[in-house]
Amino acid sequence: MSYAESLKPWNGEKSVPLSLHMATRRLRAFKRWMKSNGFEWSDALDFVDTPEDGIAVKALCEMKEGDVVAKMPKEACLTIKTSGACEIIENACLGGYLGLAIAIMYERSLGEESPWAGYLQLLPQQESLPLVWTIDEVNHLLCGTELHQTVQEDKALIYEDWSENILPLLDSEPSKLNSIFFGVEQYFAAKSLISSRSFEIDDYHGFGMVPLADLFNHKTGAEDVHFTALSSNYESDDDEVDEGIVDEEALPQNTSMDKTEESVVSDMECSSVTEDDTSMLEMVLIKDVSSGAEVFNTYGILGNAALLHRYGFTEQDNAYDIVNIDLELVIQWCSSLFSDRHSRSRISLWRRLGYSSGSENSEYFEISFDGEPQIELLILLFIIFLPDDVYNKLDLSVAIAGNCHESSETTLLIDNIFSLKESKMSMKPLLTKEVCDALLSLADIRESLYGLKSIEDDIEALEKCSFVGDKKVYHSLVLRISERKILQKLRNYASKSYKITNSSSARKKLKRATKRGI
Repeated sequence: MSYAESLKPWNGEKSVPLSLHMATRRLRAFKRWMKSNGFEWSDALDFVDTPEDGIAVKALCEMKEGDVVAKMPKEACLTIKTSGACEIIENACLGGYLGLAIAIMYERSLGEESPWAGYLQLLPQQESLPLVWTIDEVNHLLCGTELHQTVQEDKALIYEDWSENILPLLDSEPSKLNSIFFGVEQYFAAKSLISSRSFEIDDYHGFGMVPLADLFNHKTGAEDVHFTALSSNYESDDDEVDEGIVDEEALPQNTSMDKTEESVVSDMECSSVTEDDTSMLEMVLIKDVSSGAEVFNTYGILGNAALLHRYGFTEQDNAYDIVNIDLELVIQWCSSLFSDRHSRSRISLWRRLGYSSGSENSEYFEISFDGEPQIELLILLFIIFLPDDVYNKLDLSVAIAGNCHESSETTLLIDNIFSLKESKMSMKPLLTKEVCDALLSLADIRESLYGLKSIEDDIEALEKCSFVGDKKVYHSLVLRISERKILQKLRNYASKSYKITNSSSARKKLKRATKRGI
């Protein structure tokens, strides 16, 4: 078995593209549904549905910046408020991602009777996010990547959420909810759609599925069209539902709940579409688009780990990629050279000086796309290698200052040791031979998490991989390769930085010796 074959999903699953006939038929049905629900879109837009790539929006002719190319009625969006399950969801005091997932599952359970049948038939059963991959696929394809542990935690939390909220709901509403459509697989599928397709609408509707707007594909840093949600006239409630299920930063974390039926009716009666009509959502061009070009939206400035996590795809040569080195990995490396007491005391001093990495629950250091480490990592490594007498002096200074790293005395001492200013040139004093060697070791340890295969093996496997038939393998390889290239750049950064610092020190010594007449 080749390396590329060994990376294929363990369950043998491959995506099966729609036939061209079915793709055309579902798009026609969707257009009919949009017309019957008050959607408007420019004649200059062409919706292309191919078996290989899915749906894309292209320009039939040149379009100009500022053109409104689509308008979507808010009441035609699938939200908690507009769903037939609204009363069930609100009576259970549910909302946010969970409430919207229930709304999607409920409308799917209605089949052709759902007001969104013409829209739902256009959607896949689920988006191919790692969230819905099998555990074997996650462990096999994402091993060593930024997503491996995150997706494992996601799956556990979402399963727990289904058990604690959906199952009791089925018991309390057996006559209104078809249990076949509310299983754990259906819940995961709905969550994948929400992660990859939902938009924030307004303070009343919260966020939801916005037909037509979700047809525009993403391209990092190349937005052609912008989604505009004008403020609604509804007043927000102070009570918000905090989900905290999946870390989907691109989506709002809360949704307002307690609104009246009269508010819904008044909004539905707003049939006139004017420039300031708050009953409509708009897609507006933010730059000129040439004839024949695809019209792109952007989901944010995201690296491949975030793109794959939230939307199920990656982009090669993504300039926003990063790699994280966990603090635990730094501690592991430090303990291999120094005593546990040394490691703990140096990290403690680093913290008392006011430095930290990542969040409180997950501490890590970012390595940028160019291979440059986060300065907090350099400072920590520098402190770890401080001579005992310098360390003791700094430790005493912090203690005298009452552990306040902002005191003038401590700040002066730090500046004298680190010579840190705002410019990147200030990092030079930190890049001693010991620190640079530590960066090389940390890069090797981080690299080892990917397994025994080399980056060259990954690149070869990607070249042989089918984008259409093996999307999971393809995107996991792109992610892993992008991360490993950054680790290569980190090694180059460490090696080059030490040479530059060492050469600079040698020149200064020579200059001082020349002045003394040696």
